[in-house]
Amino acid sequence: MKKSLIIFLLFLLTIQSANAGMLLTGEVQYTTESAREELIQSKPAKPDDKFVSVFLRDENYNENMTALLKGNVELKDRTLAIFSDNSYAVMYHSDKLHVFYYSPSGELTHTEVKDGINYPYKSYKYDISGKLVNMGLRVSKAETYIFSPDGRLIAHWVKQYGYDENGNVIMTRKYFE
Repeated sequence: MKKSLIIFLLFLLTIQSANAGMLLTGEVQYTTESAREELIQSKPAKPDDKFVSVFLRDENYNENMTALLKGNVELKDRTLAIFSDNSYAVMYHSDKLHVFYYSPSGELTHTEVKDGINYPYKSYKYDISGKLVNMGLRVSKAETYIFSPDGRLIAHWVKQYGYDENGNVIMTRKYFE
């Protein structure tokens, strides 16, 4: 009886230690409709005007333009992105929940507010008057849903392709793994 009990206890300990080292992973999957619902039900308030007013003009305009012209998007305290119309975005490493979009001349055009930095996360883009322009659900590095304020799908990005509601490619972009 003691021998059976000891074997049973050793068996339990083996199972418990095996489970302790087990890592469970999974992915959150969305459909266009579930992504839309997720974004619409949690719209945040517009960014505070006093907060936005600090960023009305890009204080690092010359340095940012020089870096972008050289193809350098990672600076010590911020990340840059440039768009086909020569507008650009700045995300400061000290505040990764906000992205500031500037015209080619360095004037603020939009502010983006994110609810997190780990996937999946939601983002809401506002113009400088505080009007919601679009909302996005960033599912992973490769996948993003973007909707208009009224919930119409603008694009479902999967890697370099942007799809419409019917699955047709409507846009392409450069995508880096």
